[in-house]
Amino acid sequence: MTSLDVLAVFVGRPSVLGSLGDKPVLSGFVKRPVTSAEVELARENLDGDEQADLTVHGGPDKAVYVYPVEHYPGWNADGFALSVGEVGENVSVRGADESQVRVGDRWAWGTAELQVSQPRSPCYKLGMRVGRKEIIPAMLTSARCGWYLRVLRPGRVPTSGSMTLLDRDPQAPTIADLHAAAHYRPAPGQHEDYRRLVEYALARPDLAGSWQAMLQNRLQRL
Repeated sequence: MTSLDVLAVFVGRPSVLGSLGDKPVLSGFVKRPVTSAEVELARENLDGDEQADLTVHGGPDKAVYVYPVEHYPGWNADGFALSVGEVGENVSVRGADESQVRVGDRWAWGTAELQVSQPRSPCYKLGMRVGRKEIIPAMLTSARCGWYLRVLRPGRVPTSGSMTLLDRDPQAPTIADLHAAAHYRPAPGQHEDYRRLVEYALARPDLAGSWQAMLQNRLQRL
């Protein structure tokens, strides 16, 4: 796998997603497809894309959220009536999934260069967007999480075409490995295997800092 097909690009600005009690919940979760042939990509966002709560969303390690279109038939088979773009992705791609993409992978997209930084961890806003909170544990169990890219070089990117792999360390953890390190709960007798998995993930300096801190915490609690 040396390239990914870019099928669509989505952006959105914060709007009211729903409410918790009597308080409105603002989110950039609902995104619209970009209809132009190209869009500008800055260090932290595609043009037209913003996040409401910058304490947990957005930032340089979560500049672009990529999601495989191949996951949607599985979601629909599981009873979630989802269309492409409805899990909050910025880029819908075809050609690889979490078991193939590795942290630190560098990709060329138009004139921009990007790097895989971390998996996506779902929050309650996914449940609000879909209208079913059950999708949150379903994403954790299925590992259909997608991944984030940091921007190494801003540029103009096409809304269809391809991303091309520039560089990969074949020994780096996959997104699926990282998802397991974050969300797997070891049974008695499996703690050493789990410890090795977490240490394997922590050995990557290109893993997002928030994930480094979270996995360090998991390691200390073993």
